[in-house]
Amino acid sequence: MAKDRTAILNRLKRIEGQVRGISQMVAEDRYCIDILNQMQAVKAALSKAESEILKDHAACCVSEAIASGDAAEQRIKFNELIDMFEKVKK
Repeated sequence: MAKDRTAILNRLKRIEGQVRGISQMVAEDRYCIDILNQMQAVKAALSKAESEILKDHAACCVSEAIASGDAAEQRIKFNELIDMFEKVKK
């Protein structure tokens, strides 16, 4: 998982750089469509990072709860996912 975490952190650092670039574009009064295109790229990159973290959560936290046989822990992990997806829909 450390390798996956490093990849996610690297992705987030690139996103951070992209956001700084967008701020610079706004400060320089660059063409709106160019700024919007960069914003779409950041949103796509964040979506990819989110997907990787979700996969990691399913592979570790959720699978451990299932393997434990602890029904309460399984419900907690399941409810966490449901709550997260409900927030995304709003």
